[in-house]
Amino acid sequence: MVNEPSNSANGGARRPWITTVAILLVVLLAVGAYLKLRPRRIRISVVQPALQAVSSSITTNGKIEPIHSFEAHAPLAVTVKKVLIKEGDRVKAGQLLLVLDDSRARSDLALARTRLKTAQAGYSALLAGGSQQQLLVRQADRQKAITDRDAAQRQLSSLERLQQRGAASPDEVAAARDRFSRAQADLAQLDSQVRYSPQDLARSKAEIADAEANIAVAQETIRNSNIRAPFDGTVYYLPARLGAFVNAGELLLQEADLSQMQVRAFVDEPELGRLAVGETTKITWDALPGRTWQGTVTTVPSTVVNRGSRVVGEVLCKFDNSDRLLLPNLNVSVTIIANSKDNALTVPREAVREDAGHSFLYVLQGNRLHRREIKLGISNLTRVEILSGISQNDIIAVHSFSPAPFSDGVEVKIVENPS
Repeated sequence: MVNEPSNSANGGARRPWITTVAILLVVLLAVGAYLKLRPRRIRISVVQPALQAVSSSITTNGKIEPIHSFEAHAPLAVTVKKVLIKEGDRVKAGQLLLVLDDSRARSDLALARTRLKTAQAGYSALLAGGSQQQLLVRQADRQKAITDRDAAQRQLSSLERLQQRGAASPDEVAAARDRFSRAQADLAQLDSQVRYSPQDLARSKAEIADAEANIAVAQETIRNSNIRAPFDGTVYYLPARLGAFVNAGELLLQEADLSQMQVRAFVDEPELGRLAVGETTKITWDALPGRTWQGTVTTVPSTVVNRGSRVVGEVLCKFDNSDRLLLPNLNVSVTIIANSKDNALTVPREAVREDAGHSFLYVLQGNRLHRREIKLGISNLTRVEILSGISQNDIIAVHSFSPAPFSDGVEVKIVENPS
């Protein structure tokens, strides 16, 4: 009984401490909730728009080709008689490069000329009425017909005089007149006879034409057996070997002017609309890193072709190769400058946002971001031109280093190197 008041007093003394701790916990929770839920400033990086040159380009692969080239092929199955140059030699226009065995062609030429003379003689004889023997026979027949006509005419005249004196009867005169008429008709028939038929004439002309064609072929073969350079250039491929037998049509050599070359670039279909004649091109070759050749687009595609898994248009770009380092058939990298502009107002590509087909930037005003719609121009891999919507003095938000995204009106803090 004596201990009960003491326990009651201790319990009453602990209650104020419990109440105080509870109040402190509530305050701490409230402060924590406030700190967590209140708007926080986003840490960002910013840039100012820059005036600089910007270009839009298309990068692809291509193959080197000569612009002015010449290929020599064997005109017929023949042996290579002389090889007067070696691969890589620079040659002059008209220089003799290869000589082929043309003995067969010369034999064909002689035979064709003989046939031509025979055909021409036959044609002349046909126009004259036949061969010499035929002409002699025809002349003899005509002379006999003339003699018969003249004799019939004299006999008719004599009988007409005798009839006037009563020494010849009318029947005798009529018979003489009939013989004279027949003699005249026989002579006229000989003179009017066709000496040759249209078929004979056509056949004779065809023989002449065939012989002349064979002569032309043989002469062309002989000319082609002496292979000369058609222009100043370089023999960059020479498969022909001295004494080797080559078949008709087989490639003997290739020559080109290596100072002026072109690249056939393979541009993917979606990029074709950006191409235009005159655009600048840059060519690089992996074998010579750091070296660049510059040229221009000369031909844009008129169709597309399948190239492996790609659908491409073939673009021809002319370039200067005066050092002759790029050879035909090399595979190179090609960059086509589709558009370019100096003093363009540009920002980094990552600063530009897209929403529902609209482009915009976040511009810093004071310590808050404000969304501003813009119009884009030329772009490349890192920069994009801004045609309207901002000025050079604006401050543009680029990256956020906080979990919260950019939004219109959000408070921000600029940082350079976030931890």
